[in-house]
Amino acid sequence: MRSAEPAEPVEGTGWEQLAPGVARRRLPHLDVTIGLVVGDDGVLLVDTGSTLREGAEVRAQVEALTGRTVTHVALTHGHFDHVFGTAAFPGAEVYGQTSLAALLRREREALRESAVAFGTDPAEAARAAEALVLPGHPVSGEYALDLGRDRPVLLVHPGPGHTRNDLVVVVPGATPSDPAVVFCGDLVEESGEPQADDDAAPDRWPGTLDALLALGGETARYVPGHGAVVDARFVRAQRDALAARFGSVA
Repeated sequence: MRSAEPAEPVEGTGWEQLAPGVARRRLPHLDVTIGLVVGDDGVLLVDTGSTLREGAEVRAQVEALTGRTVTHVALTHGHFDHVFGTAAFPGAEVYGQTSLAALLRREREALRESAVAFGTDPAEAARAAEALVLPGHPVSGEYALDLGRDRPVLLVHPGPGHTRNDLVVVVPGATPSDPAVVFCGDLVEESGEPQADDDAAPDRWPGTLDALLALGGETARYVPGHGAVVDARFVRAQRDALAARFGSVA
């Protein structure tokens, strides 16, 4: 799945190509989405799964698809199902919203407990928590990541919503007529209702989705943290539902 001539997905892996050099996979456990962006000079993975075993499986598949190793990882937020596989990608540069590293350091044990509560094998949850990788590259607003010629990627903290440390990944179209691909993390969910736990900012969430829509535009493919790829109309409807559910702050 190289940036110029993407190959067909490896049979049985479940990877879905979204654009040239851009793909995603829905992992079986909790229907978590993993994103992949391939450039001439780098390979970006968006989120890493719930366990080291899942991460290692994704790593092997990426290497089979591209013939290359993951060089960059973007973590969309700090919940275990999106970060616990990161240690399976040694040497990768790890990006996260500015407050994410401190949160992961502080909440390591709580993340392990959450993983077990959601059905992760306790031994695997313990190994992942012990090996938890903290992002070394903080993103406070926007960060332009260069994966090589014709493959710019924008990492953006559009505001708080699902958590206080949400990060989205915007991949512009290869040509002006191609739609962008936006990896939304759990700011957008398709396979279930958006989840607002204690670390959410529900009153700010609708405004953050407005910012997300401004980044991607009307023609983008929006990739939820869980579920099928959606369009701007779906995101806008979810934004309106969240505003009705929680209210919003102008």
